[in-house]
Amino acid sequence: MSPFFVLAQSNTEVYLFDVLVEGNNLEFVNQRNISNNDGYDNQPSFYNDNQVLFASTRNNQTDIASYNVRDANVHWINDTGFGSEYSPTKIPSQKAISAIRLDTTGLQRLYQYDFETGKNKELVKDLVIGYHAWYARDILVSAVLADGGLDLVVSNLNDGTNYTQQKKIGRSLHKIPNSDLISYISKENDLWEIKSLHPITGATQTIIQTIPEAEDMCWLINGTILMPKGNVIYAFNPKTDSTWRVLTIFKDPNVYNITRIATNTTSTLLALVSDTK
Repeated sequence: MSPFFVLAQSNTEVYLFDVLVEGNNLEFVNQRNISNNDGYDNQPSFYNDNQVLFASTRNNQTDIASYNVRDANVHWINDTGFGSEYSPTKIPSQKAISAIRLDTTGLQRLYQYDFETGKNKELVKDLVIGYHAWYARDILVSAVLADGGLDLVVSNLNDGTNYTQQKKIGRSLHKIPNSDLISYISKENDLWEIKSLHPITGATQTIIQTIPEAEDMCWLINGTILMPKGNVIYAFNPKTDSTWRVLTIFKDPNVYNITRIATNTTSTLLALVSDTK
């Protein structure tokens, strides 16, 4: 079984926007390139409203970077030396983050890193986790590499149990705002679907089909899903919309193929990743 992230890297940049709300419309303003770095800069997430985490190339490996929104500077969380980190994510109720570590030996595991010191420890043994989202401090929902695809697995860190909920899923996992649910993308059928999961009961429900072959999405605090494809961001609110609508078309030639998207908990900031030409 090949390590997942060996196949996943490309030249990318992370951009940050302020989100302005005007009636029912959103506008993304004050665009800035917060990675501004050759190589792979990807997988943004928000530690808080002032810190954006992302994976960034440094010294021929990938480390965890944190961008300070207020001061407009980047500092490094870790310097592993014998491995690369991906998918940095805030751990609930801790001053720590989780990230996938791919060692130079080929071993791929999920680790915890102290936000201030970078001190780390392995979180989940035996599972080759590609992507993950926290449901609670001790409940993890992951996309696990298995049989050439990704399985949806719920892990209880207290008792060490792992339960496979579904096979053939996508990489985008998110806590749904103001709910007890996690969203994921099911690829069981030719037309992919965004579904919700209650990690404790196992109950699932279909929300909507994805934009055709779109992989990535995020949730706004009001329950709206944002999903990019190419240079377009589409929007869908399950409470008010019957289908997807075009929200934004980017004119900047640097934002032409959006591959990741993330918002902070208050939906005042948007981070996205685009390939570089």
